[in-house]
Amino acid sequence: MDFEKTIKNAYAESVEGERFGDTEEELLSLQKHIRSCKRIVVPNRNTVKTKAINEVLTKFNLPSAEHLCIHTNSADLSRTPAITKALMALDTCDCDLVIARGRLGVPGSGSLLVIMDKKGRILSAATSPSHILHGKKVEDAVRDEITHALLRIGFMVVE
Repeated sequence: MDFEKTIKNAYAESVEGERFGDTEEELLSLQKHIRSCKRIVVPNRNTVKTKAINEVLTKFNLPSAEHLCIHTNSADLSRTPAITKALMALDTCDCDLVIARGRLGVPGSGSLLVIMDKKGRILSAATSPSHILHGKKVEDAVRDEITHALLRIGFMVVE
């Protein structure tokens, strides 16, 4: 089923009180939607996160992302910095998908990696605890987060 139709059907089910969780068809539609994306961007000032994300996307046989060099410091002034970074990318370029990573919320709240489509809809996400707790290098934490975000929507590593 077409991704947009899948979303509309789920909305209708919710309105009618007939929604009882995600279906396999919805999950497959979401995966197909992500696979069809031509331009995927990662917004930030450097390429460290993009490189780590692309290493994982390759393992899942998904298209590579490009680095979108924008200054995202102002996103840290918002309540949801990672989501704000994704929205900044949507506001500044034409793309099919954004993978943004930043602080989850207030300082100390850890990080959030979010996968968002061109309409600003969150397709998947993953969190990490505060760096002070996990002690990982940023690229390792990003690899773990993008892996988790893809696994939680049914993608599998291709050997």
